[in-house]
Amino acid sequence: MTQILSVRSAFPAYRYGQAELTAMYADLIGLRPHQRGLLERLHRNAGVDNRHTVLPLAEYATIGGFGSANDRYIEEATSLGERALRAALDAADVRPCDIDLLIVTSVTGVTVPSLDARLIPRLGLRPDVKRLPVFGLGCLAGAAGLARLHDYLLGWPGCVAALLAVEICSLSAPVTAVTRADMVVSGLFGDGAAAVIATGAAAPDVAPMPQMLATRSEVYPDSGDALGWRLSSDGFRMILTTRLPAVVEQGLAETVTSFLASHGLTVDDIGTWICHPGGPRVIDAVRDSLKLPEPALASSRQSLATVGNLSSASVLHILEQVTRGPDISPGSLGLMVGLGPGVSAELILLQW
Repeated sequence: MTQILSVRSAFPAYRYGQAELTAMYADLIGLRPHQRGLLERLHRNAGVDNRHTVLPLAEYATIGGFGSANDRYIEEATSLGERALRAALDAADVRPCDIDLLIVTSVTGVTVPSLDARLIPRLGLRPDVKRLPVFGLGCLAGAAGLARLHDYLLGWPGCVAALLAVEICSLSAPVTAVTRADMVVSGLFGDGAAAVIATGAAAPDVAPMPQMLATRSEVYPDSGDALGWRLSSDGFRMILTTRLPAVVEQGLAETVTSFLASHGLTVDDIGTWICHPGGPRVIDAVRDSLKLPEPALASSRQSLATVGNLSSASVLHILEQVTRGPDISPGSLGLMVGLGPGVSAELILLQW
């Protein structure tokens, strides 16, 4: 089993209410009055109250093209990722030199050398640390990265591993030829990072942190066009269709029930749900697919409302909030549900 030692989130200094972000984006892309009404309605229905951004709002009009935005991504993602990892290391009482594997996930920018390589000297990690940069899993990557960390620690139980998910979504907001899907996306995503420290060795006195017991991955057939990125002349453009909630609702129940059944469990045995907050309709699809009571997904809706969809970092942020909430009974079970392009799901069975 893999013991999670700590999980910590980090956010940029700038935080704005949804209405202020809506007004800024409307000005940035030059919407006409009738178009503003559509944008405002879409943003009001996003389930988001506040989001963080790496820049003050006035600076987004001065970024320039994709190259300039990506340069800023490298700077901001490295800095924010360092903050999250330092906080997680401190909370776990683990020295940087004790980390044996570093996994870094991000899909909102591109950098070579990768973020993990840039973080080694800044954090004082060993030069021989194993590292795994992950790109392309999108929102799924937080759960998938945690699952692959678990796989590593099953083979190397005496080691300590770290996972960092860092996303600077605000630098990827589309500003030309904006579509209705672009407007939806512009109201959902926020900037943030989250880091996890875990070990395969026995680690007493780590309450309220859970252990990871098992994982499962699944890609749903014929759904690759429902969610993803495409690269255009002005940067990343998100592919988001109305099919996504239906794919989740139709496929997730079988994925979850068969996974739990393989461990002698049912949905009713799960006391804590940590589900990716893809948006209100995606959360509704998870609820309806699994026939969960509305309170089971309260932590997902709260995360979406307070910080927006953080892409790969969201499920880790929710995990942190759950562990800081009311006491969870020892021995109780939880299930992390990551969702992302593919369309794909990643499940992690947890026990406190």
